[in-house]
Amino acid sequence: MNLQLEHYRNVALVSSALSPETWPFSLKWLPDSACLVGGTVRDALLDRHSEYLDLDFVLPSGAVETAQAIARHYRAGFVVLDAERQIARVVFEQGTADFAQQVGATLEDDLRRRDFTVNAIAYNPHTKDLLDPLHGYEDLQRKRLRMVSIENLAEDPLRLLRAYRQAAQLGFSLEPETQQAIRQLAPNLSKIAAERVQSELNYLLGSARGTGWIKTACEDGLLQDWLPSATIEHLTQVGAIDDVTVHIQENWTEFWSELSRTVRGTPQASEAKGSVRTWVTIAKLASLLPEDPALAEAQLWRLKYSRAEIQAVSTVVKALPHLRSPEISNWSRAEQYRFFQSIGAVFPAIALLGLAIRIPVETVRRLVDRFLDPTDPVAHPHPILTGQDLMTGLRIPPSPQIGRLLAALQLARAEGKITNREEALAFAQTLL
Repeated sequence: MNLQLEHYRNVALVSSALSPETWPFSLKWLPDSACLVGGTVRDALLDRHSEYLDLDFVLPSGAVETAQAIARHYRAGFVVLDAERQIARVVFEQGTADFAQQVGATLEDDLRRRDFTVNAIAYNPHTKDLLDPLHGYEDLQRKRLRMVSIENLAEDPLRLLRAYRQAAQLGFSLEPETQQAIRQLAPNLSKIAAERVQSELNYLLGSARGTGWIKTACEDGLLQDWLPSATIEHLTQVGAIDDVTVHIQENWTEFWSELSRTVRGTPQASEAKGSVRTWVTIAKLASLLPEDPALAEAQLWRLKYSRAEIQAVSTVVKALPHLRSPEISNWSRAEQYRFFQSIGAVFPAIALLGLAIRIPVETVRRLVDRFLDPTDPVAHPHPILTGQDLMTGLRIPPSPQIGRLLAALQLARAEGKITNREEALAFAQTLL
């Protein structure tokens, strides 16, 4: 079924990813039968734009050779993603272009092997024709995800979870028959590589629209094997984080800039290829895990999270009992100092979670204000003396005692007992 849409001939074609004018290479490198497929076409038809191009082409033959020729001419990156299925990628500064060998005798056969009808629309840039044998354009207009077939979902069970992620990203609903098929096949998700499951989960954690779909995925049995401790209470807590985040964005911009920072040591993903980890996503992830740090870490290791992410989430989980302490509002400067020392850079996620579980706002604000002040001696202690200063001023030799003295001086400064070098040296003398 060929569709020629005036909407694209006259309006969006020039600026969308369907237009060769937006590509990092010339159309002349593509054979006449080459077509754009998948999310590229879907997003263009929805007028969804991205600075990072993510092009997917299907060719009846010579896919790898075409990709290699383009990469060589434009001096771009080149990698064969799947030698058996003949899929290759060309990497440009502003995006990627994947070239895949057509599966089946015709392009329509290829489209009928895809996951959802909205992803089974092809566009020929030479003729400006759309091929839509499964009525995906109608589903786009109705804002719904509909499976091509239950067999296609069973062939790659990651498509089950991907349905919820795409629904969240696009603001779509799931067609009832499709959702029923996903429930039926849900146990199969346990057979999928952990890295692939983690990637889809990160997308859902990365936006407020994903929260409701995480809840639905849990209710439909998709995450039972991967996040067995996630309860309704946990999911409600994730929703509370979303609500608090909106308030912080609108009314507490300095704190929001800290929450939205990328967590150091976590994967740096482009908008097109993955979800960037921020302290907001760390707080959400911690909310879905058991309160026992050992069990929480075990679930994260199984999902193949990075060491930095596991350490960050574990720190949040360990801090929760302190956050829930009724004494937190009356913490002394020394207690606050020890708290900051124990959590370090993870503080923004912990503070966000504290607000979500309804710790008094003023209590959290006092801690946040300290964290946001780089000169605050409680949250950001700086050595007032060095080890060499102590050895020279007190005439003592190098020993473990130096480290203990320096730690005591930092605490004393946080408590306000000392404010300058002379007072610090005198205080250290009394400790001796």
